[in-house]
This record gives sequence, C-alpha cells and structure tokens, in this order.
Amino acid sequence: MARPKKNGTYLNVCIETPIYERLENFCKDAGHTKTVAVERALISYFDEYEEMKKKLKELESNQDK
Repeated sequence: MARPKKNGTYLNVCIETPIYERLENFCKDAGHTKTVAVERALISYFDEYEEMKKKLKELESNQDK
C-alpha cells in the first residue's frame, strides 16, 4: 500500500557530491528517507539560528542599559 501524499512543496537543489553521499549514508544507517533527514536538519538549523538570534538580541538590549 502506498504512503499518503505529503502536503508539501518540492525543493530541487544541487549539492556537492560528497555532501550528497554523506546524506545517503546517513539515511541508510538511520533508516530515514532523504526527505525526512533534510527536513529534520533544516528544522534543527533554523531552531539553532533563531535561538542564537534571540540570545544576541538579549545581549544587545542588556548593553543598552
């Protein structure tokens, strides 16, 4: 039985071959699809970025006092 279609948007990217090979190896080892792995990596990256931005903003506001 086929999986239900995901409500999503397609993203086509060209990445360096060594990075793609690492992604493939990671997916085989972890048992994830490339889509799941990339989604989780992006979420993690965005969360870390937003947290860093929040901390930087707090530091800047503390310096203004």
